[in-house]
Amino acid sequence: MNLILLTDDDLRPDGTALITGRRARHVAEVHRPAIGAVLAVGRVGGRLGRGQVIRAAPDEVVLQVVLEAEPPPALGVDLLLAMPRPKMLRRLLQAVASLGVKRLVLVNSFRVEKSYFDTPLLVAEAIREELLLGLEQGRDTILPEVLVRKRFKPFVEDELEGLWGAARRLIAHPAAPATVERCRAGNANEPVAVAIGPEGGWIPYEVQMLEARGFEGFSLGPRILRVDTAVPFILGQLALARRLSG
Repeated sequence: MNLILLTDDDLRPDGTALITGRRARHVAEVHRPAIGAVLAVGRVGGRLGRGQVIRAAPDEVVLQVVLEAEPPPALGVDLLLAMPRPKMLRRLLQAVASLGVKRLVLVNSFRVEKSYFDTPLLVAEAIREELLLGLEQGRDTILPEVLVRKRFKPFVEDELEGLWGAARRLIAHPAAPATVERCRAGNANEPVAVAIGPEGGWIPYEVQMLEARGFEGFSLGPRILRVDTAVPFILGQLALARRLSG
C-alpha cells in the first residue's frame, strides 16, 4: 500500500482520520509506525497529503491529516475492453486504476463467454474495492468510471460517439499493418480511446464496426499476448508516445 486512501467517513471534524479494518492492519503489520511517524494519505476523489500517526493499534489507526497536493494527472487514455475472464478482471481493474485510466468500458464480444458477466466482481462495490487497491498502488485518488455493456452492437451504435466524440481512436488487432509505436497517439492534451479485444481477438465484424467509427488498427508485432499482459503494455506504449509527441 503506497497510499492510505481516506473516505469521507474516515475524516473527523478535528482534522484527524480514523482508519480500521484492512487498512489499519496493513499500517500495523507493514509500516509498523511509531507515534509521530508520517504516512502518505489521500482523500478518495480529492487531494493527497500526509497523515501523522497519533495512535496506532492492530485494529485502528488515528492520523492527523493534512491534504495539500493534487493527485497525479490522468493518463488521458480510455479503455474499451472486451469482458475478460473473471480471474483476469480483478488484476485488470487494479492495473487500469494504478495506471491512471479514468474510463473503462467492459463490453461483450463474440468470443466472450456469456457466463463472464455473471461474476460477482461486476457488483458495483466489488469493482470499487479493486479500483481502490489500484489507486493505493499508483498513489492516486480519482476513481475511474467503469461501464459494463452486455451488447456490443447497441453500445457501438448508440453510446460510443457520446463517450469519445473528440478522442483519437485506436483498436488493437493482430492483422493491422501498423505497430503500436507507429500509431499517432496524439499529444498530451488529446484524449485517446483504445479498444482491446478478448483472447483470440475481435472478430472481423467487430473490427469493421469500430473502424467505421474512426478506430485505427495497430498490432503488437509478432507476439500474441494475453489480455492481462497486453493491457498494461499498450497503455504504457501509448503514454510514452503521448509524452514524446507532446
